[in-house]
Amino acid sequence: MLNAKEVLVILIATVILALTLSFAKGVSVLLIILASVFLIILINTAAKKIASFYLDSEIEVDIWKIQRYGFKPDKYLKKPFPAGIFFPIILAILTFGRVVWMASLVFEVKPTTYRAAKRHGLYSYSEMTEAHIGYIAAVGILANLFFAFIGYLLGFSEFSRLSIFYVFFNMLPFSDLDGNKVFFGNIILWSFLAALTLIGLAYAFFLI
Repeated sequence: MLNAKEVLVILIATVILALTLSFAKGVSVLLIILASVFLIILINTAAKKIASFYLDSEIEVDIWKIQRYGFKPDKYLKKPFPAGIFFPIILAILTFGRVVWMASLVFEVKPTTYRAAKRHGLYSYSEMTEAHIGYIAAVGILANLFFAFIGYLLGFSEFSRLSIFYVFFNMLPFSDLDGNKVFFGNIILWSFLAALTLIGLAYAFFLI
């Protein structure tokens, strides 16, 4: 399900996020945060992989990078900036660990034409629409929200809280993040998920 590059990317994102999240709390909670973040990312990725399979496509997870800036078509950086690595570190330093950017990973989709042709005919579903991509991203968000609720019921408050924060940052309709994919794929679905996320965020702040 995961190739070697994806495993490496997930491990890098896990370590970066865990270190920045434990910046203000000390190393005593590092292992708990490390395990929680790894599980959160794994749940999100697995859910997207399953969703993409049923939509006759494949996804590959990578570090979130920014290359285009401004609004003009020719405004590109010479090399993509690995925002998924540096944004959590920069924000944690600027806020002394009080706020950590948790959106580190994005995904690319490619249709598996051989599966689509077998199921629907040679020329069917040869391209992925924005709606398809949005559904895949939404499944990952829903999986994290569901397991955040399960974690809360089972008493794993740190895992539940971090799951909500992870969803919140990834739901932002910005750049190539999941929220942007859902927003342009289905704005009604994005609004529904945003409402659920805000409810979860309220619980994370006041009850967990």
